[in-house]
Amino acid sequence: LWSSRFGKRVEAERLLGRLAWGGDETVLDVGCGRGLLLIGAARRLATGGAVGVDLWRSRDLTGNSPGATRANAAAEGVVDRTELVTGDARALPFADGSFDVVLSSLALHRIHSGADRRRAIDEIARVVRQDGRVLLLDIRHTGQYAKALRDRGFTVARSRPRLWTFPPSRQVLARQAGVPDASSPPTGTEDRAGTGIDSGSELRERTRAGSRRGSP
Repeated sequence: LWSSRFGKRVEAERLLGRLAWGGDETVLDVGCGRGLLLIGAARRLATGGAVGVDLWRSRDLTGNSPGATRANAAAEGVVDRTELVTGDARALPFADGSFDVVLSSLALHRIHSGADRRRAIDEIARVVRQDGRVLLLDIRHTGQYAKALRDRGFTVARSRPRLWTFPPSRQVLARQAGVPDASSPPTGTEDRAGTGIDSGSELRERTRAGSRRGSP
């Protein structure tokens, strides 16, 4: 119970804290559930927006429904910065390169087939912009996520197990190879390649440029 409440909140905030936010990002939370990560991202936005996608199955999360998530967003004062969509992580209903940031927390391991998890990671890689970021948190299969993203040309950092959740979770941070890194590396990072850190102002300039270009 402690892990499912406090631990998840701690890990969500730490994951979101890895990124230097500009406030104008377009964000996708894959498997958003009742909105813990989605709402945390929306709080960091001024002119951007956060989209949560889920199949809304109660067997995955008790009380999982768009109405419950919308109520949570309203209670936190961010309902105007959030949008909820019904969709499958394995076939995301968005155009290529639609989002500056794609997030997922404790959701993808619920896809039982390894081939289907790979399909979900491929979809995440498809909908993130070329200068965007992918931030994942999960209790299993993070090595598979990291490999799948590398296979798609991303530079990936994966943390060692983190004990705020049970079972312990790992963070996976990814960006397209050759794009300067604006995220802080996970604590205790392993299997990491070439992640120099640039300033928040550089990230904001890139996300503004992306916003001016608009989504494909």
